[in-house]
Amino acid sequence: MYQEFARVYDEFMETIPYEAWADHIESVWHQHGERPELVLDLACGTGGLALELSRRGYDMIGADLSIEMLEEAQEKSACAGQNILWIHQDMRELELFGTVDAIVCTCDSLNYITDLQDLEQVFQRVAMFLEPGGTFLFDINTPYKYEYVLADHTYADTYEDAAFIWQNEYDPQTRENEYQVTFFVEDEKDRYTRYEELHIQKAYSFEEIRACFTKAGFTEEGFYGELSLKAPDATAERVHFIIRKN
Repeated sequence: MYQEFARVYDEFMETIPYEAWADHIESVWHQHGERPELVLDLACGTGGLALELSRRGYDMIGADLSIEMLEEAQEKSACAGQNILWIHQDMRELELFGTVDAIVCTCDSLNYITDLQDLEQVFQRVAMFLEPGGTFLFDINTPYKYEYVLADHTYADTYEDAAFIWQNEYDPQTRENEYQVTFFVEDEKDRYTRYEELHIQKAYSFEEIRACFTKAGFTEEGFYGELSLKAPDATAERVHFIIRKN
């Protein structure tokens, strides 16, 4: 996942509101009395959120499983003059040089962990590298989104030098959603190369998520709708948790 797609990720995902996400994260931290200095962006992708938080004065680390995504992040931070440590890490095997004050994980990255035991391990690794009392702020796609919004729908779009087709197939038995992403990228000779990637995410119930982080030694501090400080309703497509290491 996110190999060739990394090259066009920012173009296809240009509507991701990194400033609004950073605003929301700071609002949640403020709501819970947090003033972190050293922050880890887990599954940082091409670094859009880490860059925005770095611009706001936070000392940032970005970790991701995709080398190609990290290469894009490194280039962006160099161009922006932001000093961010980028590390190639699987979140299930997170290994830092020391502890951090806070960890964030956005853009439904935890839904890519499709095994419940692996998800438990992620929370355990996060707890290992958080300062006592530190917070983990993350979001997940809801079961409602997979069942009623993505379901078996197909999306497509075109850009100046690229295009994509995104097909979804949701299995209610396994609660796994397969994204078959086909994209076309124009080269310097005006030819288009076709690439395909298969992405799989899993829908977790809120009870499963809570059981995982409670077992890892966290206490729930807040549960919000997308970019909100209000509780989510039954049709929420994305929810945010903030949990604190005991």
